[in-house]
Parts: sequence; C-alpha cells; structure tokens
Amino acid sequence: MDNQIETALCCLDSISQTSVTISDFSDEILLNILRFIPSHDLMLNVSQVCRKLQNLCLDKSLRAHVHLHKEYTANDDAVKQLLKNFSGDIQTLNLSGCYWLAGSTVDQVTRCKGLVSLDLSGCRLTSIRLSHLLTSLRSLCSLALDVGPGFDLQQLSAEGKSALARLQELKQTLLTPSYGVVPCCSALRTLHLYLEASEAWREAGGCAQLMVGQSSVPHYQNLRWFSARLAPGEVNRTLLALYLAVFSMRVPEGLTGLVLSVPGPAPPRPVAMTALMESMASTVGNSVSALQLPRTWLDGAILGRVLTHGCPIYLNVSHCSSPGFNPLHVLLSAGRDLTPLRSLNLRGCGRGPLAESCGKSEEEMDTESIKALTECCPHLIHLNLSATHYHHAFPTGQDGHLCGALGRLASLCSLALPVCALAQSSPTPVNIQDSNSDLTPRSLLLGLKKSSRVGVPTYRPSTGVMEGQGEEQQDRGFCIQPLLQGCPHLVELELIGAGFSSAMPRNEPAIRKDPVACPWSYNVRDSELAALGGMKNLRKLTLAHVPGVLKGTGLIELLKGCKDLHSLSLANLGSLKTMNYTQALLEALSYCTQLRDLRLEQPYFNANTAFFEELSQCQQLRRVCLVSRHGTFQPAAVTAFMQSCTGVIMCHMFMGGTLVACKTLQKTLLDSFSTSRPALSVVIYPLLHEDLGHVIRGMPLCHLDEITLFKSRVAEEPAKQ
Repeated sequence: MDNQIETALCCLDSISQTSVTISDFSDEILLNILRFIPSHDLMLNVSQVCRKLQNLCLDKSLRAHVHLHKEYTANDDAVKQLLKNFSGDIQTLNLSGCYWLAGSTVDQVTRCKGLVSLDLSGCRLTSIRLSHLLTSLRSLCSLALDVGPGFDLQQLSAEGKSALARLQELKQTLLTPSYGVVPCCSALRTLHLYLEASEAWREAGGCAQLMVGQSSVPHYQNLRWFSARLAPGEVNRTLLALYLAVFSMRVPEGLTGLVLSVPGPAPPRPVAMTALMESMASTVGNSVSALQLPRTWLDGAILGRVLTHGCPIYLNVSHCSSPGFNPLHVLLSAGRDLTPLRSLNLRGCGRGPLAESCGKSEEEMDTESIKALTECCPHLIHLNLSATHYHHAFPTGQDGHLCGALGRLASLCSLALPVCALAQSSPTPVNIQDSNSDLTPRSLLLGLKKSSRVGVPTYRPSTGVMEGQGEEQQDRGFCIQPLLQGCPHLVELELIGAGFSSAMPRNEPAIRKDPVACPWSYNVRDSELAALGGMKNLRKLTLAHVPGVLKGTGLIELLKGCKDLHSLSLANLGSLKTMNYTQALLEALSYCTQLRDLRLEQPYFNANTAFFEELSQCQQLRRVCLVSRHGTFQPAAVTAFMQSCTGVIMCHMFMGGTLVACKTLQKTLLDSFSTSRPALSVVIYPLLHEDLGHVIRGMPLCHLDEITLFKSRVAEEPAKQ
C-alpha cells in the first residue's frame, strides 16, 4: 500500500511539473473543439490567436456549414467579412432569425456559388433581392424564406425561376396570403409552410386573389413531406384550405409525412383527405414517418389505416380524442410493432371527461394505457401528456404510480406532465382555500370576519422535510424517484397545470380571468419541486399553474441541483392574489449561472431593483420576458440591468403602468443599447391595453414563438428532416 501511495505521488509531481498548452493538443482534438465555436468568431477572433489556430480555422470542415441562428453578436460587418472569406467553401448557410441584418448584407450571399442549402427565415428579402440570389446560386437544393406584403413572383428572372424548379426542399413563412414561390417549385419533395398572415388581410380580401388563374396552383406531384403550422385566424385557415385543395386534383404518391397544426377551429376536412390517407398507407415500400391532423379530421378509421402499414416515428394526436375515439387505444390495439415511435404528443387526450369538478370538462389520463405504452414503445424520446389529469389511487404504492411507468423509458429526453401527476395525496378542503377559485357564497363574507388560522406545511430546504403535518411528510417527492433514476437523459421537463391559460395572447386581448386549478395540484408543493433538483442534466424547465407553492423554497433546491439549466419558464406559482415566492426566486436565480432564457408570468409581480440585481448575476442571459397582470416595474432598475448584462438582446415586458411610461422606457433602452447590440429587441407595453395584438404582430417571430408566447413545446414538432 505504501508503494502504491508513493507511486501515485510521483505521478502527481510529474504532472504538476509538466506545462501543457493548447498547442500540445492534436489537430483532430482541436478541430472537434473548434466546431462548437460560431463561424464569425473563428474568423474574427480564434484565427488571430496563433499560427496553428489560424491554419486550423482554414479547414474546410469548419467552413462548409455556417450556422448563425441565435448568434446575436454577428453584426453586418462580421457577416459580410465571413461571407467574403468563406464563400468558396460554404455549402449550407443558416441565417434564420437574423432579423437585424441589413438587406445589403443578405446580398453578399451571392458570393457563395456552391451553396446547397440556404435558410433566410426572418431576414429582409424582397422579390428583386431573391431573384439576384437565385440567379447566382445554381446548386441550391433547399431554401427557407419569408414572403411578406409586396412580394411579386413575376419579378423573378428566368434564371431565378429555373433555380426554383430545381429545389427539392422549401420552407416558406407567409406573412401575407400568397402561394409564394411554390408555383415555380415543380420538383419539391419537402414543403414546410408557416402561415402567419394577420386578420387585416381578411378585410382586404387577400385570399380571394389566390383563386384566380391556374398559374398559381402549387406543384405536389413529387411531394414526400407536407407540413403546415398556422397562427390563429380565419385568414390562415382559408389559406391552408387553398393549399390543400390541390390534393383533390391529384394525390401525390409516396407521401410519408403529413403534419398539419391548426389552433382553434379547423377548416372543413377536404374531400380528398380519405384518398390521401389511403395513398399514404398503401404506397409500396413506404411507411408513414410523421402524422398530425386537426382534431376534427382524425378518427379511428384514418389512424387505423395508417397504422396498418407501420408505426410512424412522430405522431401528434393532441386534443384529438372524442366520444368513441381514443387515439391511444387505437394505437395500442393496432397489433403493430410500435418500437419505431420516437415522438408522441397525447396532449389533452384521455379516456373521457373527468368526473370531478375542476372548472371545466377536461380529460382524465388513461393510466393503464400509458403503462402499456411504455412497454410497447421503449425507445420514446419525446412524450407530451399535458392538458390532462392524473390522480394517483392510494395506497397502491410507488410501483403503481405514473412516474414508475415513465421511469422505464431510458431514452426519454423531453417530457410534459400535468402538475397533478406529482400529487401524492388526495385533496382536502384545507388545500383549496385559495380565494381565486373560491366561488361559494361564503366568499362574499371574506374580510368581514376573522378566519381561523390553518397550519400549512412548510418545506425546509436544509433538512429536506416538511414542517407542520408529521413524519409522513418526509416521504414527499418519493414518487418522483423512479423518473429521476430511470430517465438519466431527460433534458426538458414541463409541468403545466390542467386548464392553464397564459395571460399573454396571440391575436386576442389579454385574459383577465385566472384559470381554476385542479384540486389535486394543491398537493404539489415546495418539497416536490425540490425533488426535481435530482435531474442533473436538465436544460429546459417549465412550471406553470402550481398553486400549492407556498414560499418557493423548493425552487431554490431545484435550481441548485439543475446547474446547467439554459431555459426557465415560471407561470402562476402559488397564490394569484399576491407574489408569495419573491425572496426564494431571488435566491434561486443566484444558481442559474448558465441561464440563457427566462420567462416569468405572475400577477402582481414587482420588477424592482432587488430582482434585477439578482438577475444581473446570470451573465449568460440573452432573453428576458416578464408578463404580469397588475405588475409594476422600476425603469431605473431595468436600465441598470441592461447596462450590467451586456449579452441581453431581448427584453419583453408586459405588465401594468401607463402607455407613456412603457414607451418612454422602451425608447430609452433602444437609444442606449441598439448600437452595441444590433440584434436588440425591446418591447414594453401594458398587458391589458387594447392594441397589444398589433404590438405582438410586430415582434420578431423567432422570439415570439420561442419565449414570449407560452405554449407546450414537447413533441410539438417532428425532428428536423
């Protein structure tokens, strides 16, 4: 033993005396490291460090694929220099979401003659500019772009139209009713549509123009993948119907992916839908890889027909259950091999309306079917079970709990659950005495008489136990353990209370009424939140409509354990009549050293100096969104925060205050920081103002979709093709 210790000490001495520098690493190791550095940083900074790094930065493997999405420090000069130096080697260029780049910078893409894939989503692109690009890029196979007001297909040159005819993949974001460039794309195999036209076009009759002339009919004969995601509104539903009308003329052979995401009421189901699904299911040698249909379009016959020829990789049946039709039952009873399934969205799908009163008719989770699902689909990576209820039957123990079944999914990376799924006891009257949900006659007497004080269990972070209700509280969070142990790769978790509706709308006025919480969710308290701190690999976390939170002490333990969290979204924790976890939030933020995105939605939130001082400790922060009905803010604190956190490029605040105060602060921030932060997006507006919808439509879509608007994102989209 002494000899082993002596040998070990000698090795430590030799290591400490050896000077290892970056130049001692092999080229292969350094190239693997450099692949994680943005292209513009490689060119402007890394290449200037030493001769060796300068030579490595010339390697074609680092220059062939340039990805500038979310690279907010890439200004016009840097991108122009990058395109000039790398132009001969770039094969794929992703500028999606680079809304701040000038049109003259986009013009420089014409230098990249060998481009095969180009993504300009969110960039400033006119018909003339697009024509010049397409004329120069003769090898282009994949294109993504925005089509805005004033776009005219007739302004494209003959060479540009020829380039479109060679495209195999197109992603089109339509900000106005239009077919965009689709009529020229006769060889398309993949078509992604994002319909974002505002309702103003409804009054202008924009969709009526598309019905005139056969030249505007899209080409679908070679299509293998068709997806359309709609923003709310009648214009977008009409536009989708026009795109789908082509299927009634000719059903494409070999279509393997059909993903249609339609919020709210769906347009009438096309007559050709049955023939289309039959074609998808019966094509020899092909199996459906992805399927999502509007809730009124999908039934047991259509889903069963698709499953007859194999199980998709991606299946989204969100809110598709109806009397006599349970998508999960159809899936499990199809008698097919379900192991190919990787992503499944069962949001709002259950075995029927919940018998208990939870504010409105909501679906109850079919737990036995979920357990069967985990056995049939062991390779699931993404699973969404939100917008349902799960009420555990006691005392069946840990083995019978939903988390025990989910713990068998060892490959699971993202998961969405209702808050009540973590409740470990049935509700009692003391749990649901929140005034925002008390609609009984006795609520009229609140404040007129002194109410009796009822002990509420308080979580002590230092000991991990609850005070106030006995030793049995030490086992709180016990049901979560199988999930922690069985899903080590979980990086995204959403806990969303059933019935939750954000106060931040899309095209409608802000919601003024608080949603009613499930009685069982009051038993999900700080101790359960603390137990989630065991998910050490978590990167994205959403907690919404968790009324059982008392002081938020569990949030401290959670964020202390999840040190690598990149995205945090908190909404309506605890009471909705007061902000009762402010101090815990301030302490918890000190552990968020890797946080990039923060979204906080809470009534009566006070965005004061103390909050912004703690938030300033999150030096990796890039985007902040605050939503608070009757909330307040201190302009000087916001300005000081933006001065301190130089990496923040998005500050969206929708709270109380006057319109003048909001606009004054917004102008101050833009005037002070726009020059040094070209990607800066600042929107400060009263949440309850009637013109909020117009303001929302003017925001960059990348921020609006990714953080500003609340929604469940687990299994919402298929993996990128």
